Amino acid sequence: MIVGSIKEDLSLEKRISITPETAKNIINLGLKICIENDYATHIGIQDEEYKKVGVEIKSSSKEVLNNCNLLLKVNCPSNEEIFNLKDKTILIGILNPSKNQTKFKEILKKNINIFSLELLPRITRAQSMDVLSSQSNLAGYRSVVDSIYEFEKAIPMMMTAAGTVPAAKVLVIGAGVAGLQAIATAKRLGAIVSATDVRATSKEQVESLGGKFLTVKESEDLETEGGYAKEASEDFKKKQAEMMKDALKKNDIVICTALIPGKPAPRIISEELVKLMRPGSIIYDLAVEQGGNSAFSEVGKINIVNGVKVIGVKNLMNRLPLTASSLYAKNLFSFIRNLYNKEKKDFDINMEDEIIVKTLIKEIE
Repeated sequence: MIVGSIKEDLSLEKRISITPETAKNIINLGLKICIENDYATHIGIQDEEYKKVGVEIKSSSKEVLNNCNLLLKVNCPSNEEIFNLKDKTILIGILNPSKNQTKFKEILKKNINIFSLELLPRITRAQSMDVLSSQSNLAGYRSVVDSIYEFEKAIPMMMTAAGTVPAAKVLVIGAGVAGLQAIATAKRLGAIVSATDVRATSKEQVESLGGKFLTVKESEDLETEGGYAKEASEDFKKKQAEMMKDALKKNDIVICTALIPGKPAPRIISEELVKLMRPGSIIYDLAVEQGGNSAFSEVGKINIVNGVKVIGVKNLMNRLPLTASSLYAKNLFSFIRNLYNKEKKDFDINMEDEIIVKTLIKEIE
């Protein structure tokens, strides 16, 4: 059985799905690997490094697609790639089913089994495969680094003969994986950090990292059984807006990370709230590609409103492609290891396995 991978559209995506390290691990399972030539040279990994561990280098993406039994991707294949995929291939990646329904219909016509890893269940056995967590961790870290660069002031408190420089104040909206990493990073750099989340369980996590937890008074716990945030009521949103008025006046940097699975990101910072912040402040919206938590945030742009920089970054992982690829490739290897049956020497789509059932796309309505 052959595992294949091809280059992504480098104008949009710099991550790769197989590193030399994970290639070795996949081959040790008893599988073969083929990749497109110059597969990872854009992030400094030469073809020779793959050849050393037994990977076959093909001259084109079409050749890979025509030969592999399982294709690893970061994003959903293009129309041309779908055309060249042979029937009954297995496709694995972060494939965004809600945005790629038309493509999925074409892929399913070829009897291809599609696994979209952002649909992984939140169970202990799936943690090593959790692509959202691995990539969100990096996003939370990088959001703070980028925000501090744009802030153009010192972050920690400094006591000098010329006077004291006060510590910057950072507010993190959403205490999921990205939010918690943003809190930890900002604290390490000397900021005074506070955070808010609609899930009551996040309070302990925020405080364990040294952050102050801000909560909406007399509110219900908005957490699903799967541990994700759910949509708030209109009453909650009004109370949240009142709380944010006070918080935004005091903070220098706001990191937005709040998402609701399968829905647009909740709009938490209105136009009015943005204008309450001091000139020179930063809003960094990690949720911008899902609609954004803040007014004035746009994908790939920095908008300045009353002196406040509202930053909407496009594909943040392109700023950390080597590290992001390393973690993503390890997630994919864990998924393959669960999918491959060594005894049968074949991929086993076991519909009694919760991981398989939750990630497999069977049909598009």
